[in-house]
Amino acid sequence: MTYCLGILTKFGLVMAADSRTNAGVDYISTYQKLFDLSQPGERILLLCTSGNLSVTQGALTLLRQDLQSGAAVNLHTLPNFYEIARYIGEKLRQIQEQDRSWLQQDGIDATCTVILGGQIKGQEPELYMIYSQGNCIHATKDTPFLQIGETKYGKPILDRTLTFETPLEAAAKCALLSIDSTMKSNISVGPPISLVMYEIDSFRIKHELRLRIGAPYLAQIRRHWEACLRQAFECMPEIEWEHALQDSNEDIPID
Repeated sequence: MTYCLGILTKFGLVMAADSRTNAGVDYISTYQKLFDLSQPGERILLLCTSGNLSVTQGALTLLRQDLQSGAAVNLHTLPNFYEIARYIGEKLRQIQEQDRSWLQQDGIDATCTVILGGQIKGQEPELYMIYSQGNCIHATKDTPFLQIGETKYGKPILDRTLTFETPLEAAAKCALLSIDSTMKSNISVGPPISLVMYEIDSFRIKHELRLRIGAPYLAQIRRHWEACLRQAFECMPEIEWEHALQDSNEDIPID
């Protein structure tokens, strides 16, 4: 299992990923899941991967080979992010098709998912999710984040705090808290944590970090977040037990 996410705001992009991969409780490894395949000055291309590791690593190898060989169709020649997303989907299908019969023979799940984010010069930043089947969806102003892997524990903070208007620094903190909340609840997600923040129209990565296990900042944000949650919990109004069975004409809508 893994957890990766991408956030799209009017100010740019944030991409984050954990590094834990496991094939059972007694076999846990660390693999990079956030990759920079950019062409500095022209296009920013960031990928996060989850799912079958052999499929995603194989697809990344094919992508890099096309770049190195100067293939007519590659990540740096395609004109827009939709076509790039479909191209990456084709590479995923290619690896799956090559190995499908052998994987099925041993009951191995070959599914995987990729988040693609970045910007091409002259276009707006974009964020896509690419499925094993090669199809894709993209983030919008109404839904400015995409997640893959173990998503459920880190989603509530994103739902409650993120909008398309969120400043990039705040979005980056939100991404780290989302991953930390997931690590707290699921041991299959863990550090090192990779984080990239991209400012719109800059066409270079100025802010990136990799937080190892035991990193002081990870410990600091966890302690601070837990303290704030406890304080918020203690401030919650008491349950009005005496009114619980009484009908009320008052309706207060919540989203």
